[in-house]
Amino acid sequence: MRHFLLLLLCLLAPAAMARDIGAVTTAIKIFGPNHKIVVTAFDDPKITGITCYVARPRTGGLKGAVGLAEDPSIGSVSCVQTGPVAYREAIDAGEKGEEVFDESRSLIFKSLSINRLYDKANGSLVYVVRTTRFIEGSPTTSVSVVTPMTWEGTAPGKALLED
Repeated sequence: MRHFLLLLLCLLAPAAMARDIGAVTTAIKIFGPNHKIVVTAFDDPKITGITCYVARPRTGGLKGAVGLAEDPSIGSVSCVQTGPVAYREAIDAGEKGEEVFDESRSLIFKSLSINRLYDKANGSLVYVVRTTRFIEGSPTTSVSVVTPMTWEGTAPGKALLED
């Protein structure tokens, strides 16, 4: 039982790092939840000071309500420097980079993931969103680039909230 709980915690841990920001309705459904575009924020797991926002459709209706709907194979990512950048541990600077976000898009066989690549020539972090399927993924993609800068003072946006 103890091993099962530990395994469950490990599986749920990455999801705990992401937080839903909000959702906008794209189609109203009579029965069940509406079709939506959901926006979720997550911090890069190895780099402090970088936050990414991923937007992707969520299917509503009766199938969506009971978890049987297959969400479309599209997504968008935008990443921004939100504080001083510090590397918690070495990042994979290889050609394939490393996965920083993963989410199931159907009961089985389909997922949406975000990989971080490193552009050594410019010192930039490149985030690319993709969907994978058991047989074939979607070529629809989105990319976001962050070039870490020195950080001083208050983070942008926080001063706006104080007014």
